[in-house]
Amino acid sequence: MTIKASPEAPPAVVPANGLLTSPILPTLLKLAFPNIVAMLGTTLVAVAETSYIGRLGIEPLAAIALVFPFVMLTQMMSAGAMGGGVSSAISRALGAGDRERAATLALHAAMIGLLGGLFFTAVMLLFGRWFFMLLGGRAGVLEQALQYSQVLFSGAVSIWLVNTLSSVLRGTGDMRLPSATLIGTALVQVVAGGTLGLGLAGLPQLGMRGVAAGQLIAFSLGAIFLAWILVSGRSRLTLDFRAFRFQRAMFLDILKVGAISCVAPLQSVLTILIFTRILAGFGTATLAGYGMGSRLEFLLTPISFAFGVASVPMVGMAVGAGLVARARKVAWTAGAASALTIGLIGLIVAAEPVLWVSLFTSDPGVTAAAYSYFAWAGPAFGFFGLGTCLYFASQGAAKVGGPVLAGTGRLLLVGLGGWWLVSIDAPAWTLFALAGAAMVLFGLGVAASVRLTRWGK
Repeated sequence: MTIKASPEAPPAVVPANGLLTSPILPTLLKLAFPNIVAMLGTTLVAVAETSYIGRLGIEPLAAIALVFPFVMLTQMMSAGAMGGGVSSAISRALGAGDRERAATLALHAAMIGLLGGLFFTAVMLLFGRWFFMLLGGRAGVLEQALQYSQVLFSGAVSIWLVNTLSSVLRGTGDMRLPSATLIGTALVQVVAGGTLGLGLAGLPQLGMRGVAAGQLIAFSLGAIFLAWILVSGRSRLTLDFRAFRFQRAMFLDILKVGAISCVAPLQSVLTILIFTRILAGFGTATLAGYGMGSRLEFLLTPISFAFGVASVPMVGMAVGAGLVARARKVAWTAGAASALTIGLIGLIVAAEPVLWVSLFTSDPGVTAAAYSYFAWAGPAFGFFGLGTCLYFASQGAAKVGGPVLAGTGRLLLVGLGGWWLVSIDAPAWTLFALAGAAMVLFGLGVAASVRLTRWGK
C-alpha cells in the first residue's frame, strides 16, 4: 500500500513556494505566533493542574513533582525531538517537489508515534515505581505518584499521536491547526481533570487518578481529531491507509533526525535533576530561590520553541529545493529573534528581579537566593534561547549532531563543575554562575555547529 496526496488539497507548489520565496522575518513571525499562543496555553494548563492538585493535599502535590520530569520527557521527545524529525522529513520532500513522498512519510510518522507511545507505556508501567523511589518517593507520596502515572502512561499513545500528527501538519507549513488543537486539548484537560480529580458536578472524587484521566481524555480526543483531519482530506496531505506499503527508507529519513534528537530532552532533564540535587544540599531557601528562576525559564521556553518549530519547515523546504543560503538565513533569523526576545526578558529580571520574585514569595531567604540566581543566570538567557532555536533549525536541515553535542557539553559542565564547587564548599552564587555559563556554552556551541556544518545534500 502507498499513501497518496489528497486530490482536494492545494497543489504542492503553492505552500512550498510560499515558504521558499516570501520575506523571511515576516513569514517566520506569522508561523511562530500560533505556536507561541499554543505553548503558553499548555504552560498555563500545567499551572492550573498544579493548583487543583494542591487542593487534594500535600502528598499529591509532592507526587506530581516526581512524575513531572517524565511527563515533560514524553512531551519533549514526541513534540520537539521525534516531532522535529517528522516535520523535517516532510518539509524537505515538499521542498524538492515530491508531494507523494511527503504523504508517504506522514503515515510512517504516525506509526512511529504509535510505537513511541507504546514504548513509554511499557517503561513507565514496568519501572515507574523504581524511578519514583530513586527520586526520593516514599509511602503516601510514592503511591500518589503511581496512581497518576499508571493512568496517564497507560494512554501515552494518545500524547505521542497528538504531537506526531501535529508535526506532520507543521511540516507542510500549517501552524494554525496544530496550535488550535493543542489549545482545545488544554481546555478539555483543565475541565475534565479538575472535575474528575476534585469530584465536581456531583461526580465521585477520583484524586490523582481523576487528574490523570482528564489529561488522557483530552489527548485522546485531540489524537482522534487530528487523525480525522488527515484521513478526510481536509489537510495539505491525506493519509490513505488502503494503499499503504511499508518502506524502510521512509522510517530512516525520519529517524536519522528524530532518533538523534531524542538525546537532547534526556540531556535537559538530567541537567535539571543534577542541578536540583546539588542545590538541595544548600538548604530549602536556596533550592526555592532556584525554583523561582527555573519556573521563569519554563515559561520562556515556549517562545524559543515557537520560533524554532516555525523555522523547521522553512529550513527543510529550502534545503529540499537546494536553496542552502536561504535555509541558513532562516536559521540565523529565527535564532536572533529568539535570542533577542528571551535575552531581553533575562536582562530585565537580572536588573529588577522583584518584578518576578514578588509574585511568589516575600520570604527574605528565598528572595535573596532568587535575586542571586537572576543576577548571574539572567544575562545568559539569550544564549539559551539562541541554542534552543538553532537546534530546531538544524532539524530542518537534518543536521542535529552538533547541537546534541553542545547539549552534552552543557550537561558535563553542570555535572562536573557542580561536583567540584561542592567539593570545595563554594557558596551558592557560584552554582548560579555555573548555570549561566552552561547556557552560554550551549548557545555558542550550537551556533558554532550551525556555522561550521555543511548543509544540503
